[in-house]
Amino acid sequence: MPLDLKVGDILELKKQHPCGNHKFEIIRTGADFIIKCTKCEKQLWIARANLERRVKKIITKE
Repeated sequence: MPLDLKVGDILELKKQHPCGNHKFEIIRTGADFIIKCTKCEKQLWIARANLERRVKKIITKE
């Protein structure tokens, strides 16, 4: 069953970005996701299956 991920959610991933940050914001959802590093603002395209495997914790924005 897929995770309930929404635009604006902050994710903590298992592996860090090269800038040293673990937190990413979801910009676009669907079969592919666009996530943005919260430290250096770099945007990444990642497949849903790969993203769901890498998620450590979901921090929802309220």
